Amino acid sequence: MHNYQIAHRAQIGVIIPSTNTGVEYDLQKFALDGVTWHPSRFWIELRDWASEVQQSGDNENTVFERFLDLIRDEIPLSIRNVLSAKVKHIMLGMSAETFWGGLDGNLRFEEQIRAQIGDMGLTTGATATRMALEKFGAKKISVITPYPQVGDDNVYRFFTDIGFQVHKVKGLNRPSATAIAETPIQQVIDAIYEVDGNDVDAIVQCGTNLSTLDLFPTFEHILGKPLLPINQATVWHALRSCGIEDRITGKGRLLEEF
Repeated sequence: MHNYQIAHRAQIGVIIPSTNTGVEYDLQKFALDGVTWHPSRFWIELRDWASEVQQSGDNENTVFERFLDLIRDEIPLSIRNVLSAKVKHIMLGMSAETFWGGLDGNLRFEEQIRAQIGDMGLTTGATATRMALEKFGAKKISVITPYPQVGDDNVYRFFTDIGFQVHKVKGLNRPSATAIAETPIQQVIDAIYEVDGNDVDAIVQCGTNLSTLDLFPTFEHILGKPLLPINQATVWHALRSCGIEDRITGKGRLLEEF
């Protein structure tokens, strides 16, 4: 008999931006017995990038980088708060920061998080998608993001740094942090077809507020290849890191096969 009334298998802390509604929407689809998810929000000061471009006169790439600079001081507070719940694993429900600066930037970012959480398990979007792609043996990939060009450039850099051939990165360039979750489904479908190719082994979607968990598993059957939503990849990585090997049907090949 276990000693917990609930969450006898895993209590997972999830670090998300204050503007994000996509991560929790996706997590609600993973109601596994003995597993609980505990989101902790960090404050997003710069939410409307399009308005900031107009007001400041800076271009969208500069504004997006300013957005990331502002959140760096906020993330540790969010982690501090959820650690007080005695969670057993930390999952980052935000992805742009984990790709920034390519592999070197990713490693520095993860080191900063580990300095705060000690030897507790950590899941990031960049590492989770890399491990998922390796499971499928993918070599050539395409990526869909909600970012402006500078975000796409950093995603491209990360995946090429770790040895993947990147066929295409399609940025949807959403105007604000909340607008990512409001992306029209048809726009995502158009992006899937735009980045696909006969020699593309897998398609990755970055940007945790862009939920594609309802869409990508179906397109895996249509295209005959893995499609990896970042939230799916981080859930998979977090569960497996906690020793939970449940095969989950209907949420994509990654969770069904590995």
